[in-house]
Amino acid sequence: MPKVPDARILIMATNGFEQSELEKPRDGLRAAGAQVDVASLDGSTIRGWQQGDWGRTIEVDKTISDCNCADYDALVIPGGVINPDKLRVDEDAMRIVREFLSSGKIVAAVCHGPWLLVQADACRGRKMTSYKSIRKDVENAGANWVDQEVVTDRGIITSRNPGDLDAFIQKIFDEVQEGKHQRREAAE
Repeated sequence: MPKVPDARILIMATNGFEQSELEKPRDGLRAAGAQVDVASLDGSTIRGWQQGDWGRTIEVDKTISDCNCADYDALVIPGGVINPDKLRVDEDAMRIVREFLSSGKIVAAVCHGPWLLVQADACRGRKMTSYKSIRKDVENAGANWVDQEVVTDRGIITSRNPGDLDAFIQKIFDEVQEGKHQRREAAE
């Protein structure tokens, strides 16, 4: 079980990520000593979305296609509407999500980020939350959706919105220290 200062975390995003949902976890995990890599579709600088308009740009460490699940302890998926909508149709992004899910490593998705979990068919039989506008998507994918600031079900962490980021980040810390999780296959 890694301690947070020894952990390697991958944040996967593209243009249109919710500004605080990438920056707060990245900065909080780095402040705790974790090595955090940000990966984008093309490896170029990406621009956030903040309060209804384009936000700040952030530097990216690598392309998603160059990422390997074996190199990391956890995957963080920020929300925003644009970011997860673009990622859930990208083959490399979904490969990474599926690899993390099958490995038992931590997957943390906030706001609209659970769309990637829907796309990966990872919701069935799990307790989850998300931004309220995708509640039906998550429920239709088989999850038991609850209105809570953060929910963990066998190493899959979900959270509702930027107002829940402190609890979301703390849960990532807790789960990283707990380590890998056994995940049963989706219910038939």
